[in-house]
Amino acid sequence: MSAQKNRGIICIILSACSFALMSFFLKLAGDLPSIEKSFFRNLVAAVIALIMLVRSGEKFYLQKKNLHWFVLRSLFGTLGIFCNFYAVDHMLLADASCLNKLSPFFVIVFSYFILKERITIPQFCCVITAFVGSMFIVKPSFASGSLGASFIGFMGGMFAGLAYTCVRKLGLRGERGPMIVFFFSTFSMLACIPFMIADFKPISPVQLMYLMLTGLAAAGGQFGITAAYTYAPAKEISVYDYTQIIFSALLGLLFFGQIPDGWSFLGYVAIIGAAVVMFIYNKNRGGN
Repeated sequence: MSAQKNRGIICIILSACSFALMSFFLKLAGDLPSIEKSFFRNLVAAVIALIMLVRSGEKFYLQKKNLHWFVLRSLFGTLGIFCNFYAVDHMLLADASCLNKLSPFFVIVFSYFILKERITIPQFCCVITAFVGSMFIVKPSFASGSLGASFIGFMGGMFAGLAYTCVRKLGLRGERGPMIVFFFSTFSMLACIPFMIADFKPISPVQLMYLMLTGLAAAGGQFGITAAYTYAPAKEISVYDYTQIIFSALLGLLFFGQIPDGWSFLGYVAIIGAAVVMFIYNKNRGGN
């Protein structure tokens, strides 16, 4: 396996860990509107990306030919966040998390159509296995009472997959990771402001602390996944994004006393097994 692919795998696993921490801090932040949570989620990432761009000494610019890909990445990413947070607020957290983890599957699909990245049968099977494993863990019920929220959550996973495919496209076109993160985070914050003005709920100091930690974790996740998809094709590394479920399960066990059942352990085996098979398969292919 090439050094680029190894970097991509490391980055996407670190990103998964960061996003698991983001959900953990988001839960601790308590009952606040999803729009306010979304705003702080992107505020910290925007500031960090801006600092990185200024300190790099490089020109603060993006290539005009890539502007539409920046806009598409930001639009789909923002819609994905709104849909995911809506699902979290209106259905079981485990169900909403599962629907959000559809994004790696959609990355594979959209990369085939948009980036023309060929998918081999073993790679496709590994992603399907990992997705089925996530279903064993969260066991979504799709009860009729939450059908609307389930559909919105499903759309959130699809929008996230589209956004990450655009990230890959921007990376291939030579755009820098911090610029991609800064543009997206700023776009998302501006999209939140009108809704916050219309319905703002006061935030306590403790909630603000957790929201800032949520933003830091989200920034780590964004930088990690942006770097990952600029290092390697989505079809070869997106399966590792499912490790977020394992990180979330560990946080739930350690801090909330949540003990996984037998079906969940079966899901862990499926996810880890798919990741191992994908690693061995790519290594045997010699990085081609």
